[in-house]
Amino acid sequence: MAEEMRIVLRNYGKIDPQKIDDYLAVGGYNSLNKARAMSNVDLINEIKASKLRGRGGAGFNCGMKLNFAYQAQADQKYVICNADEGEPGTYKDRIIMENDPHTVLEGMAICGYAIGATQGFIYCRGEYPSVAETLKQAIAQAKAKGVLGDFSIEVRLGAGAYVCGEESALIESIEGNRGEPRIRPPFPPVVGLWGKPTIVNNVETFANIPVILEKGSAWFAAIGAPSYPGTKVVTLTGDVNNKTFFEVPTDTTIKEVIFQFGGGIAAGKEFKAVQIGGTSGAFIPASQLDTQISFDAMVAIGAVLGSGAVFVLDASRDLVDVTARISKFFADESCGKCAPCREGTMRMHDLMNKINDGKGASADVALLGKLGRVMSYSCFCGLGQVAPAPVLSTIKHFSADYNAKLM
Repeated sequence: MAEEMRIVLRNYGKIDPQKIDDYLAVGGYNSLNKARAMSNVDLINEIKASKLRGRGGAGFNCGMKLNFAYQAQADQKYVICNADEGEPGTYKDRIIMENDPHTVLEGMAICGYAIGATQGFIYCRGEYPSVAETLKQAIAQAKAKGVLGDFSIEVRLGAGAYVCGEESALIESIEGNRGEPRIRPPFPPVVGLWGKPTIVNNVETFANIPVILEKGSAWFAAIGAPSYPGTKVVTLTGDVNNKTFFEVPTDTTIKEVIFQFGGGIAAGKEFKAVQIGGTSGAFIPASQLDTQISFDAMVAIGAVLGSGAVFVLDASRDLVDVTARISKFFADESCGKCAPCREGTMRMHDLMNKINDGKGASADVALLGKLGRVMSYSCFCGLGQVAPAPVLSTIKHFSADYNAKLM
């Protein structure tokens, strides 16, 4: 772990997350004070110059998003922290919130000042009740100290819907509606919560912002991959020796993540595949392990960085069986709003089960491929668009697993 670089996790294990005085002692809220001494435009330009991009799924430039919301005219604006960490195998947001909650609050308050918002919400996963209590305690302490000024933050618990990780579905949920995605455009920075300009960022994204203000945009932009600078918190699971988490620069390769930081494949077995970004990620073969874990490098090989979850599989694993189980997850989690996703995820699950049970033919594999490609561009939101990724990638890179089960 000597080459680990901690920016987001800079205070992990060094402060008591229950005590705001510990955070203040290491320079906490100094960046917020520095931001308030700047003009809105200068602050937004500083964040834009850092090239910070979202650490959730879309990877959009954070400064550009702030600028859209700043320019939008409204009597009220909002800042939302997406803490609906629903991707299986992902727990990096929980680690940040449990161990350094004030860095998230400070990042939100900086964004609030940048766009002229006075109200923030943390949409916390319903399965994280203890995390929600930690956040509420941190908010109360910050309010008592007066460090947030006129910026207020509330914690809202989700109801367990995977689709609410999508920003517009999350907004619908906060408003008290069923969690379903909205038609976009307009996008949330222009028309968001209750029709007002709204910034929605991931926990990890907000946690980067105080450090950028502290050390400067040029410092941050020089770390990792030029097009996706900074670091990424990675959570490692599956058939790997070190099932742990760490934070590394974005020019770190997948091979280094697995074999250096992860200690290699467990029980001395042979590597087979790795899925990055959670359940919606593509399965990556050994031939692509030299790819950097930056957003654009991953997209170039047909994969995603997403949440930073790294799920490793050894050569003994049956990828058809694994993918069939994943297809059931998406069939269950589809909100049903659009036909391509509602019907497509169910049909994909049926076909995967048929092949997994040894009753499929080559025509079924071809149909899976066609169905997946249609879903990827016709589904309403990101859930349906990425649901076929595990299927399409295993058909492409691990066809032998499918052929072994065909009639």
